[in-house]
Amino acid sequence: MRDEWKTNNLLNVLRPDDLALLSPHLRLLQSSANSILYDHGQNVETVYFPCRTTLVSFMISTEDGMIVETMMVGREGAVGGIVSQGRLPAYSRIMVQYNGEFVTIPVAVLDAAKQKSRTLDNLFARYADCMLSQIFQSTACNAVHNIEQRAAKWILAAIERTGADEVPLTQDRLSSMLGVGRSYVSRVIGRFKEDRILNVRRGHIVIHDKQQLEARSCTCNDTVKSHFNMVLKGVYPESERDAVAEEV
Repeated sequence: MRDEWKTNNLLNVLRPDDLALLSPHLRLLQSSANSILYDHGQNVETVYFPCRTTLVSFMISTEDGMIVETMMVGREGAVGGIVSQGRLPAYSRIMVQYNGEFVTIPVAVLDAAKQKSRTLDNLFARYADCMLSQIFQSTACNAVHNIEQRAAKWILAAIERTGADEVPLTQDRLSSMLGVGRSYVSRVIGRFKEDRILNVRRGHIVIHDKQQLEARSCTCNDTVKSHFNMVLKGVYPESERDAVAEEV
């Protein structure tokens, strides 16, 4: 395997001794959009570290058949067996939203390494806390913020995780993230287009004015980023230039 692990920020902050425990077991996986890493009820046996612009979504099915996306994870983190010892059922569906590469490792191997290294165990425990903070903030956001604010927040979250000004985010998928009908999202996107904040083409959202998008957004995304930066300094960089190894 080449140095793809360096393009995942969580792996990139590992101390040399901790990386040495994992590196013999890391494998590279190519993914395609809409691939399912885990479905509800499946045993969690592999940890996936998204690299570069790869983006995954956590999806929950409701009793009326609606699919709601609850969280996105990109190069800042990992999915699958972060805290548990594996072979436990996945609660949500985890789907690849933006195709690319993953670095993978068996959950059992990661768990054994965490037992050997207190710093490695601490790193993943803190990352799990950060994931939980994103869920908490998303719950609060859905309760108090309007559709335009939430739409802007999700789009910003996507471009920050991919590092690109164009993200593969359709209006259907955005409506799923927001838990609202597509007509509501179409009106919001229409206003954004009229104000030259963004455009839509071939199933992608292209950002023209990130500052204006931030002005339309709630502050929930910034709140989560702030918590990441306090708990895991360097794991949530603002740019590729900042994605350097730091002691955690």
